[in-house]
Amino acid sequence: MSTYPLKIDIRTIPWLSFLYLLCFLDRTSIGNAKLYSMETALHLTDNQYLLCLTIFFVSYAIFEVPSNIVLKRLRPSRWLSTLMVGWGIMMTVQGLVHNFSGLMAMRWLLGMFEAGFYPGVIYYLSCWYKRSEFGIRAAIFFSAATVSGAFGGLLAAAISNMNGVGGKPAWAWIFILEGLVTVIAGAISFWIIVDFPDDAKFLTEEERTVVIRRLQGDDQFSAAGEKLKWKYIKASLTEWKTYVAMLVFGGIDMPLYAFALFLPSIINEVNVLSTSQSYEATSANLLTVPVYIAACISTCTVGSLSDRYGNRGLFNLACLCVAVVGYIILIASRNAKLSYFAVYLAACGIYSCVARAWVSNNVEGSYKRSVSLAMAISWGNIQGVVSSNVYRANQTPWYPLGHGLVLMYIVTGLVATSILRYILKKENDRRDRGERDELIEGESGGHEDNGRYSSVEEAKREKGDNWSGYRYTL
Repeated sequence: MSTYPLKIDIRTIPWLSFLYLLCFLDRTSIGNAKLYSMETALHLTDNQYLLCLTIFFVSYAIFEVPSNIVLKRLRPSRWLSTLMVGWGIMMTVQGLVHNFSGLMAMRWLLGMFEAGFYPGVIYYLSCWYKRSEFGIRAAIFFSAATVSGAFGGLLAAAISNMNGVGGKPAWAWIFILEGLVTVIAGAISFWIIVDFPDDAKFLTEEERTVVIRRLQGDDQFSAAGEKLKWKYIKASLTEWKTYVAMLVFGGIDMPLYAFALFLPSIINEVNVLSTSQSYEATSANLLTVPVYIAACISTCTVGSLSDRYGNRGLFNLACLCVAVVGYIILIASRNAKLSYFAVYLAACGIYSCVARAWVSNNVEGSYKRSVSLAMAISWGNIQGVVSSNVYRANQTPWYPLGHGLVLMYIVTGLVATSILRYILKKENDRRDRGERDELIEGESGGHEDNGRYSSVEEAKREKGDNWSGYRYTL
């Protein structure tokens, strides 16, 4: 049985991680393109540039929940691949625009197509793995965002050498070439991405049965398949966990996007001040590479440890504390080397948070999990509207306002994480004391208020993570 996770890993994790690398690269490459005179060429003011960042997150947040519902109804191989081809085209066209209006339109469409990919894959992977196996897989997948940060800086530096080729500036070639790669990857994905366990073609019938039974033995009662019913969506919309999880994601994602979008500019401004000479954009992009490599190593390490020891909430708290230290230094420091060191702390703290696996672990029911994850991730992503506007040109080179607001969000994430873990622990304690036991026909004990069922299996199927035998991951 131990060979099954490895077989699934080979068919899911590497390719999906590569696709997310492209996804994150495409959404944040505008930060690299900015350093190659994009604003001047398109006659953008600082406010117009920030609006172009902002509008992406608006469409992104709007379409996340609907997309996850569609993903469950359709095959992941078709839906995720279609989204990729769509955003790859929008990315390519970004390199052909000539003004503010054109860039705004492309950023809106880019957000619309990208919206379904990240929450869709997190939900999709949660349907394949046991809860104790999911942390490291989610971390490896998400670490592609850090790799894209490192790779994005290197790639932008390399592509900048094409300045003037075909009459196009360097910033345009960054969008065009990265977009074309995404289109090709999306087209290939129709044949590479596998579907859900109950109809995955790369497994035999016997293997599919074993995989589903493993998941059901891990309290994933809906692993064999579930029909869409409004009550599943309503359960997600009316549950307190969903909204506290949204606050957790907000406290992580706003700092994450602010970091990813503005790191090249922050490093560039700090080093211009420290060297008192012209500082090349390429050098700033290259200095982001080791920062993202450190964040990648940290993300995978924390994901593995949280699988081994559980207590994902505590790991989330520890990561956020590291990020707090990083941003306190950034706010207080007026030394370039110290600020550069603080950037490492901020990156390792923000990117290593395990909220994705933690929230997924605590929601049972296929549709309920898909909606809950999409809502939490959507709320986190709408904070990109804030993160796109906190680093203002008039705040250079130390950006005290931007760093201060990011720190405020991280503290909010710390408080929300503490509240969520406390309430989950209290609920587990109530279930341990039998306060949530249902009335099961033919069995003694239970409380009428908790529901009456013909069997334990019916109680599991109908109540999901509200079943008295379900224990939340702390």
